[in-house]
Amino acid sequence: MRTRLLTTIAVLVSAAVHLRLWSTGVRHEHVVGPAFMVNVIAGIVIAVLLIGWRHWIPLFLAFGFGVSTFAAFIVSATVGLYGVHEHWVGSYVWIPTVSEVVAVLSALAAAGQEGWLRSVGRPTHSARSDARSGGQA
Repeated sequence: MRTRLLTTIAVLVSAAVHLRLWSTGVRHEHVVGPAFMVNVIAGIVIAVLLIGWRHWIPLFLAFGFGVSTFAAFIVSATVGLYGVHEHWVGSYVWIPTVSEVVAVLSALAAAGQEGWLRSVGRPTHSARSDARSGGQA
């Protein structure tokens, strides 16, 4: 549960920084402004799901949130994203970058700890031995 809580905090930190950036001027960017608001809303929804629904889907969403948000920043910092060319400078860059990496890694860790990454189709040792003995122990 601690790892799921860490994932929740990481997603919320990224969403909070995006809300701050949106409110201080990014909202006026044609495509990027609305995308920042979608990021904020998605982060809040994912955080609520992570806390309220103990299932693999919120972990998958947190993983995707972290990867996609970080990937969008990398595109913006290298070739530009809809006219926005970002730089690797400032706390508004590093705080969400770290939080998105933490969201990705902690979502994977939580999924592993909670058993969501186990192979679904492989029978356990006891199930194989039951099948060989005809189901009789």
